[in-house]
Amino acid sequence: MKLDRIDRRILTEMQQNGRISNLELAERVGLSPTPCSRRVKQLEEAGIIRQHVTLLNPDRLNLKLTALIQISMDRHTPDRFENFQARVATFPEVVECSLITGQAADYLVKVVVPDMDAYQQFLLGKITRIEGVSGVQSSFVMQQIINKTALPLDYLT
Repeated sequence: MKLDRIDRRILTEMQQNGRISNLELAERVGLSPTPCSRRVKQLEEAGIIRQHVTLLNPDRLNLKLTALIQISMDRHTPDRFENFQARVATFPEVVECSLITGQAADYLVKVVVPDMDAYQQFLLGKITRIEGVSGVQSSFVMQQIINKTALPLDYLT
C-alpha cells in the first residue's frame, strides 16, 4: 500500500492519541468523517496499523524495576530457538524480546517487575530453566531518557 500525505497525517495523529475520535481525526487531517474512517480501515487491513493499545504507567502499578537481559543459547538450532521463543512468550514480565546479532548474546529481553526480589524469582524460576539457555547478563535501567511508541514517518515519501 502506498501512503500519501493524508495517510501519514492520520498515522501521526493516531500514534499521538489512539483514542482520538474519527470526527476529530477527520478534522485534523482535512477529511470528512466517512473517507477518514475508510482510510483508517484500509490502514488496518494493510497491516500498517497493527493494533490499538492503552499504555500504562509502570510506576503507578508498582513495577519499578526494568531489566535488559542478554541471553545466550548453547546451540544455534531452530528447535532451541523455537522452544526459547515459545516459553518466553508466556512470561507476562517480558515486554520485549528480540533475536539479536553483533553481541555475544542471542536474545535481548526487556523485563518489567516490581523489585529485585521479583527479578531474582523471574530469572531463577523461569529464564534459567529454559532448555538451552547457557548465559545470562542483566542490566538495570536507572532512568528512562526516551520511551516512546511512535514510529518515525518522515522518511516516507
